[in-house]
Amino acid sequence: MRVSRRLFIRDGVATVTFGLAAPAFLSAIAEAQGLSSRRLVVVYLGGGNDALNTLVSYQDANYYSRRPSIAVPAGQVLQVGADAGGRALGLHPRLGGLLNIFNEGRLALVQRSGYANSSRSHFEATDIFGTANPQSSSGSGWLGRYLDTLPRPLDALAAWNTSGETPRALLSAQSGVPAIPNATLYTYASPNRGAAALQERAAAQVIAANPATGRPHLAFVNSTSRGAIETLDRVAQATSYTPSVVYPNSGFGLALRTVAGAIVRGVGSRVYWVQTGGFDTHAQQGASGGAYGNLMGALGDGLWSFYSDVRNQGLANDTTVIVFSEFGRRISENGSGGTDHGAAGVMMALGGMVRGGLYGTAASLAPGSPTLENNSGDVRYETDFRSVYAKVLDQWLGVNSVPILNGDFRAGAPAIF
Repeated sequence: MRVSRRLFIRDGVATVTFGLAAPAFLSAIAEAQGLSSRRLVVVYLGGGNDALNTLVSYQDANYYSRRPSIAVPAGQVLQVGADAGGRALGLHPRLGGLLNIFNEGRLALVQRSGYANSSRSHFEATDIFGTANPQSSSGSGWLGRYLDTLPRPLDALAAWNTSGETPRALLSAQSGVPAIPNATLYTYASPNRGAAALQERAAAQVIAANPATGRPHLAFVNSTSRGAIETLDRVAQATSYTPSVVYPNSGFGLALRTVAGAIVRGVGSRVYWVQTGGFDTHAQQGASGGAYGNLMGALGDGLWSFYSDVRNQGLANDTTVIVFSEFGRRISENGSGGTDHGAAGVMMALGGMVRGGLYGTAASLAPGSPTLENNSGDVRYETDFRSVYAKVLDQWLGVNSVPILNGDFRAGAPAIF
């Protein structure tokens, strides 16, 4: 009998460990595979988030000299301790919600994440984070390739995209992902109203239930229609959810509320994609307040509400959120009181099973520092963003990250699980 990689990982690890110690990554994959209830929520910050004002090195004098009007005052940062390099760090003052999660030990902050020769194009950089390949911004996405590993036929709601367009990360050759930006409007489309619309849907359900034996093309159409109709009911379950906390009245907050509803109602999606924009802060960025302060407030308040909600429902241990942007910003502020496209940024992970803390080291912002690049104008990356993906795939979703990421990025990966 031919033994597939999946069967070996599922059934063979115990055999291997009987005679010798299995590699740690195999044990982690096997452990994660036994927990099919785990969900991943991906939060993408569109525009290029200013990592230096998200996680502030408030004792670095060069931070203040290079950002005279947009640096967050040292007395206002929300202190989170010192990293492995001994640099004192603090969150932006509007990130009180994230500080709560950090203090619970469930927020991981991965500093200087990125890749060599970071693209400064929004479209290319976003697609690079989507494909997980700095050499190619086209083709399938890393989450799409993960979905391709799931058993067939694939659940129509295996993944749920809450934005209007499907991001590169979710594209694949085999697995479609519905885009449902407003779950309350995701209903059966009928020109009729009232009882007539209900009758039309009932008729469609009867037709779709026909197995069409011996007619494979019709059977495919009917099964697809049946799956779509069943999806409507499951999405409706999410919208009927009454949360245990109050969410911010914003697009981001409402998207997270819908995701929480889907998780609590047991809709069954493995991956959720949530996107929020406005982070391309070229002008009048502000420091503690202003435009960037509002962005931080929306991010921190939304994630705190979501985390609190799933925790209150006893589901925090089954839920992990990762947060990232396509690049960071330049170190020095520009002439318009903003920042331009930079290089390395900050990635975050939060959830009931996340090992919180500070990962990596902050850059010294002094000109000439080896932690900088591009004539000391940008922060040089330290942690390959794909190593964070590898951790999520191997130790959270329970699949071998190597074929999905087209390489082994486990070495040096932050121990966020």
